[in-house]
Amino acid sequence: MALKSGAMRISFRIAAGLLGCALDFQAGGTAQAGPCTADIAQFEAAVGQSRGNPDAGLTADQSVGAQLGHQPTPNSLRQAESRLQSKFAARMLRAKRLDAEGNPGCIGALKAARRLYIP
Repeated sequence: MALKSGAMRISFRIAAGLLGCALDFQAGGTAQAGPCTADIAQFEAAVGQSRGNPDAGLTADQSVGAQLGHQPTPNSLRQAESRLQSKFAARMLRAKRLDAEGNPGCIGALKAARRLYIP
């Protein structure tokens, strides 16, 4: 189930955060590209380009409460969005860290981040 309430707001925040991370990453003065540098840049570009698309954004599995027919509250939606944003950011940072180390584990970390975002 995609969290579509506020998807544009979330997409904008994520794109802005990813851009900031990318600038910080580049400012570190890495001389060589890691095994995932191009893939990370391509994914970040797709996230940025999806801004404004109401069908794009973070996505998560349906909760048990939703499966039981319970309606979400505004507070539970905010909490779910916050957890999802944190999870996505952590996965992206892990992919970048592994990439900077030249560790091919960045491939799996980037795939994990991609599973959370619908461009």
